[in-house]
Amino acid sequence: MDDNIVWHQHRVTRAERAAIKKQKPCLLWFTGLSGSGKSTIANALDTALFERGYHTFLLDGDNVRHGLCKDLGFSELDRVENIRRIGEVCKLFSDAGMIVMSAFISPFASDRRLVRNLLPAGEFIEVFMDTPLATCEERDPKGLYEKAREGVIKEFTGIDSPYEVPARAELRLDTSVMSVDACVERLLAYLLERGLIAH
Repeated sequence: MDDNIVWHQHRVTRAERAAIKKQKPCLLWFTGLSGSGKSTIANALDTALFERGYHTFLLDGDNVRHGLCKDLGFSELDRVENIRRIGEVCKLFSDAGMIVMSAFISPFASDRRLVRNLLPAGEFIEVFMDTPLATCEERDPKGLYEKAREGVIKEFTGIDSPYEVPARAELRLDTSVMSVDACVERLLAYLLERGLIAH
């Protein structure tokens, strides 16, 4: 890093920013195969928290690639950089006292660990969408699995590129057997148990 770049300390602390919002900041990191339900469940949780008066923000993989990461492709190096950028943005939202949700395949354990290490202990909540590949492929909401099977898309996670299953995710949700409401209730219960929300 350039020696001329110096960290500037803000007068308002992250704790004060969270306190004025009457909440504790955290990042719920939804990871899993395409079609596993990451965006659907993250959106439903975002809505449930917003309706309860919490200050939240949701970052979704496709949306971010329209702006912040539109210069990146899907090579392994670009995927790593994609997650690094997202992690830094999530950290900024967390520093602002927000409850953040992110929905990204994020197939590599090292990338998820990098983001976990950006945040204070206990603020990174890994939510593994443990939905079977067969279910994800059957849904195929964007037609990506079909293209991957035909060889049109190369290095597609779950087909010809690996997905590293989280060893110790805080939560596991399988949308092949759990409804959206059931997933949201489980997530809310976890946040209550941890004292990250109050109601």
